[in-house]
Amino acid sequence: MNVQSRSVTLIGAPLEEGSGRRGAGMGPAALRIAGVDQTLIDLGHDVADNGDLRIVPAMDLPNHPKAHNLRIVGAFTRALESSVYDVAASGRFPLILGGDHSLSMGTVSGMARYAAGKGRPLFVLWLDAHADFNSPATSPSGNIHGMPVAFFCGEAEFAEILPKGRPFVDPKHVFQVGIRSVDAREREEIHEHGVNVFDMRAIDEQGIGAIMRHILDVVAKADGLLHVSLDLDFLDPDIAPGVGTTVPGGATFREAHLVMEMLSDSGLVSSLDLVELNPFLDDRGKSARILVELTASLFGRRIFDRPTRAA
Repeated sequence: MNVQSRSVTLIGAPLEEGSGRRGAGMGPAALRIAGVDQTLIDLGHDVADNGDLRIVPAMDLPNHPKAHNLRIVGAFTRALESSVYDVAASGRFPLILGGDHSLSMGTVSGMARYAAGKGRPLFVLWLDAHADFNSPATSPSGNIHGMPVAFFCGEAEFAEILPKGRPFVDPKHVFQVGIRSVDAREREEIHEHGVNVFDMRAIDEQGIGAIMRHILDVVAKADGLLHVSLDLDFLDPDIAPGVGTTVPGGATFREAHLVMEMLSDSGLVSSLDLVELNPFLDDRGKSARILVELTASLFGRRIFDRPTRAA
């Protein structure tokens, strides 16, 4: 392995209530079964598994008519914000096993607090088919997994989930790659706030390598920390079918690995979400294994390290 060994802490977030269907709560178990911990250990990393968060609904939060299951999502948000901050502050790398994408409300907020304490900007690489910049006022569905980016940027304060005055992420520090499904009002919000969007057409025209070089250059020049949030639907559903929000025309297997390999080479990544894996919709663990392989690329696996599969 040609990267520095890291101390990694796994945090399971069996959250599915932010999405419109059940199943993503089984994601952490599927990723463990697929060997995420042993894969990282085999690459030379120190891995601790903190298990799954066990929470109860936050009864101080309201039942919001346009933010479904707010009490359970809010409780996870609080627990994740605290857990991720504590892991990062202890000098370890938080690797969050999801769970639907609403969990990033907590994980990114925890890293934002950590980055603020270090006096460094936090950047977010959002690998996803969806922009997730809705709020209850703009969301067509009311499902909170479509709101996390707006939330951690301070543009969706629809309830006092986290304390007032918490650090936000500058929307101009958010890089969204692989986008191919955006709501009309959401598109206006993204443009208004300056979120950096590289949709699939941009990938087709510019190439994923050029886009990643640009993003990593911006983060490096700012001495920033980089949180990576990998939604399974970033990938084309023919490659990774185990997701509840499939959108055709996603990233290829090699494009996704190149993203992870370039992130590994950069040494800039400080935390990682793996989200929206729904094992109930998967094909014999195929999608879980792909997420583990992508994680391995981020943590230093190279082509010559990869085992050859039997046909």
